[in-house]
Amino acid sequence: MNAQKVFEKILIARGLITRAERDAFLHPAYDIKHDPFLLPDMNKAVDRLISAHQKQETITIYGDYDIDGLTATAVLLDALKSFGFEHVTAFIPNRFTEGYGLTVDAIEKIAAEGAQLIITVDCGSLSHEPITRANELGIDVIVTDHHNVAEQQPAAIAVINPKRSGHTYPFIDLAGVGVAFKLVQALQTKLDGLPSGQEKWLLDLVALGTVCDVVTLIDENRANVFWGLKVLAKTRRPGLKALMAVARIEPEKVNARSLGFGLGPRMNAAGRLETAQISLDMLTATDSLVALEKAQELDMLNTARRTEQDVIYKEALEQARHYIDDDVLVVSAPNWNHGIIGIVAAKLLEKFKKPTFVLQEMGDESKGSARSYGDFSAADAIKSATTLITKGGGHKLAAGVTLPTKNIQAFRERVNRHYQDQRLKDQANLLLPVADVVTEFANVTEELVELLDHLEPFGNGNVQPVLKTSDLIVERVRRMGSDGQHVKLEMRGSDGVMLQLLAFNAPEHFFVEVGVKATAWYQPDVNEWQGRKTVEGRLLHMENAQS
Repeated sequence: MNAQKVFEKILIARGLITRAERDAFLHPAYDIKHDPFLLPDMNKAVDRLISAHQKQETITIYGDYDIDGLTATAVLLDALKSFGFEHVTAFIPNRFTEGYGLTVDAIEKIAAEGAQLIITVDCGSLSHEPITRANELGIDVIVTDHHNVAEQQPAAIAVINPKRSGHTYPFIDLAGVGVAFKLVQALQTKLDGLPSGQEKWLLDLVALGTVCDVVTLIDENRANVFWGLKVLAKTRRPGLKALMAVARIEPEKVNARSLGFGLGPRMNAAGRLETAQISLDMLTATDSLVALEKAQELDMLNTARRTEQDVIYKEALEQARHYIDDDVLVVSAPNWNHGIIGIVAAKLLEKFKKPTFVLQEMGDESKGSARSYGDFSAADAIKSATTLITKGGGHKLAAGVTLPTKNIQAFRERVNRHYQDQRLKDQANLLLPVADVVTEFANVTEELVELLDHLEPFGNGNVQPVLKTSDLIVERVRRMGSDGQHVKLEMRGSDGVMLQLLAFNAPEHFFVEVGVKATAWYQPDVNEWQGRKTVEGRLLHMENAQS
């Protein structure tokens, strides 16, 4: 079997059988996009914005402090300027003083500054009270969002959300920035200023928000990210150019992983430690020096975030071991920054293979983030504890909650009881990688890696292909990292070919003895160092032949 045959097997494993199916997937067509007016309330939103345009009303875009919300805000700022709206500002809530989503206090602050219309991005579907307050103050609200919806919509002019029932829009998993982009596409049919095709220059922002919000990279999301990466490679935005420079990302080599692990963490660091306004200022900067200054500030904040995260993770890890028999981990402490605990929850989930809530105790009140996987919904678990919490919600795999500190133990018991009520089986196995193909090391070549690159962008719903090789012998083991937490294994296949497999923050069973026989699941890549290219693998899972 050579590289081409391995690639063929992977295409078949992913259901890409016919030439038409392969062409559609490998070369996603941007122009085959869905009609934005099929989204609920899109007509109402466009009519209200046409009226605002005629009167040149004062508009506030109400964003969110994560990348999806920030990129959606930047998309609308950019597009509305092109359409000729003259009085448009943005409001990004502060995680530590205003919290997530629309709040009554923020609405009153915006009203005092003279806004006549608020457009939310990436939030607002459940904001009944703040939107009612906006109406009382004479402000209309257009909601654009993709989070869970209520049975009864808030009293907004329009609630554009693909998760609402009763519409015919064919794809529900748009990111918040994707919904904002559909509003732009709808406005293009009614207003001058952004000719058809020119909206493609917004796709760098759409790709960034879509990848970092971990929605499924299929349908419109795949097309938007596929073409957005090409736009990003030659972006006109000084901020994104500067951020790629400080992250040491070569524009011509930018891919989805560059966004998720390079640009994303730096942008999110601002909202986690200080204010996400720094990231928005970077995205919207028109001066290259200002853009570089903001990008460098984000880089420094990201370094500080990693340091603080390591401290919290070690403490949370120790506490989690006290609840090792629980199906759902709930850990808390007063000194854990609630801007960082979501990342810690994800790391604990990876470590213990259990849904995890991490809370910061803030006196009488605690705020937390949840991460889940498989069939267990973090949002539903929070809903099961309604009587114990102040507020909460989110997605199946990631959610947030606020509750009285005194209720933490009762909350722990409730979400664990909810887990048991689901009668879920073999959940931990869902975290194990599934191989696209079984192959020998001899076929893991630069040619194969280049072929696999055609399947980009990788992400949720289109993971980087996983290879499985059996009958391996460990020839060399090298611990790496400040605490020896990483491992590099040099392994020899039954065909005699050697390949290095690396794992970062490796589980204990990866630290094996020389001579051990094993089966490995891994993702191949090309490492380039001092002009020399070598093929290696990212080790995902390993089973010893003796076990």
